[in-house]
Parts: sequence; C-alpha cells; structure tokens
Amino acid sequence: PIPLTVSEFRVLDPLIRQPGRVFQRSDLIDAALGDDIMVLERTIDVHIRSLRRKMQEHADLIETVRGVGYRFRDPSAGNS
Repeated sequence: PIPLTVSEFRVLDPLIRQPGRVFQRSDLIDAALGDDIMVLERTIDVHIRSLRRKMQEHADLIETVRGVGYRFRDPSAGNS
C-alpha cells in the first residue's frame, strides 16, 4: 500500500484504469480537481513527481509523453 492524498489518487486512478492511454495534463486536472477549478497545467507535474517518489522502484510505470502528458505503462505488457 502507498499512502496517497486525495488529489494524487484522483490523478493516478484514470492512468491505471486505462494503461497505455496518453492523458493530457488538462484531462488529469479535470479528473483530480474538477473542470471548474482554474489551476496551472504544471500543477499535475507536481502531483506526478510526488506519485513517482512514493512509488519508488515502480516510478517508471508513469511515463512522460513529451508535449502531451502522461500514461501508465502496463507492467504485464512487457517493455514498450
């Protein structure tokens, strides 16, 4: 088990439910904070960094897709 904040869980949840799908930062903001909240897209980067730190040796499961956002690598799919 990994202790997560509510926001961290809300960012991670859509990623792990759809491994391989690339989520834009704005999609993750809407999932984590709601679409009626005005925040910088870089806020998600802070949550991702925190998640990776907490995931320790599994941090590489959250992949950065440059210029787009993030995706969760399905560990059962092998290396891609």
